[in-house]
Amino acid sequence: MSTSTATGSRFTLGKHDMMVFILVMSLTGLQNAVTEILPEFTLGPLELGVGGFVFIPIVLVLLFRTYWAALAVPVGEIVFGEILLGEFDGLGAMEGLLLIPVCYYFAVKLLQDPENTTQLALVVFLAEALEEFFAMWIDIGKIYVGVEELEAVPGLPESILVLEGVDFVTQMAITGIVFGVLPALYLYPKLHGKVEPLLGMEPFQGERGASMTDGLSIKALLAVLIAVPLAFVAEAASEVGGAINVVWEPEFLDVYGQLFIAVPIVIAAAVAAIVWYRASQPTRER
Repeated sequence: MSTSTATGSRFTLGKHDMMVFILVMSLTGLQNAVTEILPEFTLGPLELGVGGFVFIPIVLVLLFRTYWAALAVPVGEIVFGEILLGEFDGLGAMEGLLLIPVCYYFAVKLLQDPENTTQLALVVFLAEALEEFFAMWIDIGKIYVGVEELEAVPGLPESILVLEGVDFVTQMAITGIVFGVLPALYLYPKLHGKVEPLLGMEPFQGERGASMTDGLSIKALLAVLIAVPLAFVAEAASEVGGAINVVWEPEFLDVYGQLFIAVPIVIAAAVAAIVWYRASQPTRER
């Protein structure tokens, strides 16, 4: 049985890690495609919507605790939420590809006691907050360097700091807490120790009463600090455009209508089901 979630390298890419990667990628893509069809609500000058069912990818990364599981999160969004919908912007996709894995991986390593619900809540919140926080400052930076114009919101001051700050708070309240922390507090204890063995992985045991600081990784923190400026450069270059960008935008939703959203949903669900069946088959045979 693989030990990549326990004592082995978090960066080793073996057979089981590849199955985990595809499973996380497909389930993340599935939740991302589903959230595309959810409505947004307006409350005064604010637009309130579900940024995603983030508890799904975060819980999966918490279970498997490898960088490959974290990397599968943005890859799933790109494949099922952009490419299959005909809305792929190469450089524009780099922000999530760079930020999400390092932010999630840094945060999940801080969970040292799987039975500690306070640690679990803080880690889930931190994982999403880090990615949203850095994405906010990247958006602010694009305004200040002049590659993007400020879109004023009626009822709010025409200040990029105010606009982005309000958006950050509302996103963390809705996506981070309601669709992040709260369901994760229920789902992670239910799945921990049960899902990993089916995919040939050893569950993370941790240590009862261990401090979150025991999981603080300087290398993981440095990866975050390196990824942020790279993500900003990619986003700024995406706004400028040019020959260095790879764009594929047949815009299937505009051509075939909103029902086309069923295509990535069905494909993502089918891939997840196939991987789950193939991965768990040897366990059942034994």
